[in-house]
Amino acid sequence: MDRLIVIPYDPRWPEQYTEERVRLADALGATARRIEHHGSTAIPGMTAKPIIDIQISVRTLQPMEKFQLPLEALGYIHVPHEDDAFCPFFHRPDAWPHTHHVHIVAFGGDEEARTLAFRDYLRDHPDVARDYAALKSDLAAKFSANEFESRQGYAEAKSEFIDRITRLARARGYPRLASASVA
Repeated sequence: MDRLIVIPYDPRWPEQYTEERVRLADALGATARRIEHHGSTAIPGMTAKPIIDIQISVRTLQPMEKFQLPLEALGYIHVPHEDDAFCPFFHRPDAWPHTHHVHIVAFGGDEEARTLAFRDYLRDHPDVARDYAALKSDLAAKFSANEFESRQGYAEAKSEFIDRITRLARARGYPRLASASVA
């Protein structure tokens, strides 16, 4: 079984995000209200799976075709899931390993704020980011990269830490949306 791999921070990740952001903004036009780099590759110095996570905020999640069809034209695959009600998920390429993940959220909604609060808090608190990196490294050794269910298990195993830090961040006024990029 191939274990999940987290690697040291790559300073090219922000550039890779920026390149993909341009493609996404061009394809989605006014449908994308905000496009943000999030996840571990968005935290300077953070170890991560080498996947660029992108959050796209839209006015409404229905009908999905408004964003699904342009994303599919760029090579993104939708993964149907019960989370589609609040955060439809897409990845590129079709097969693992993925290079990009796109999470669609409602503009101004709780999921948008929750994700960005966690990211912004880790950016501002390197000690917490180090704790998260250590947790991820420990967990990666226990999960398979080859099985979707195992990758989901890895994500779920991080959820207690993420939820705790997100609650703390929200209580302290995060996210810092004043500096967010609005399309």
